[in-house]
Amino acid sequence: MTLAALAAAAASSSANDVEPGVLGFLVVAAMGVALVFLLRSMNKQFRKITPEPGPPEGDGAGEEATDSKTRVE
Repeated sequence: MTLAALAAAAASSSANDVEPGVLGFLVVAAMGVALVFLLRSMNKQFRKITPEPGPPEGDGAGEEATDSKTRVE
């Protein structure tokens, strides 16, 4: 009797198996293609950005920060 119950449970569970199939593959592939185009667009936008000129790096770079502090005594 137990063997019959296990066989019935195994037969009913195989009917309820859900597989992604072709539709799942197409959705994932479309997301991958969209990601490639978004990354290419982002790289183009980053190339357009130019760095702002900042203080020159070197021996005198730290002196400006210490001179601008005010002392309160």
